Amino acid sequence: MKSPNPQRRSLVEELSRRGVRLTGQRKILAETIQSAEGHLDAASLLELARKRDKGINRATVYRTLELLKELRLIDELDLMHLNGEKHFYEAKTTVDHVHLACFQCGRIEEYTSPLFERLKAEIERAKQFHIRLVRLEIGGRCSRCCAKAQSCAECAEEECCKAAPVKPPAA
Repeated sequence: MKSPNPQRRSLVEELSRRGVRLTGQRKILAETIQSAEGHLDAASLLELARKRDKGINRATVYRTLELLKELRLIDELDLMHLNGEKHFYEAKTTVDHVHLACFQCGRIEEYTSPLFERLKAEIERAKQFHIRLVRLEIGGRCSRCCAKAQSCAECAEEECCKAAPVKPPAA
């Protein structure tokens, strides 16, 4: 079962609502993050934003990222360091999600589940702990890479995905 994409907050609306001065370049950067189909690192953000305004520089990108992090409007992720020490950014979502990182192809998928929401509620209840931030990354092998392997030997995983398909737990 495919997990629906979590709904992203509107960064421009949130900045305006909070009374943050919205310069043209800051607006372009927020819109670029908002509309990104994947997770952006600072260099990719700069490259995409410069397609709209060639005057945007690296310092403006980093200052804007810091502001958005301070305001808790974006998340900074390392995504299991699949691409070295890079950090990636995404607009916060209305519901928490898990990042699934494929060690073979580097693909990142987002996954949401009512089970995850119940686990958070259980943690809050059992530990009397108010959760403000959740980051969960799971590393392994994506379905596309598993499907490409012709045999368990080709899979090179301790527990091959072709040998024993994992069944999801009953909700």
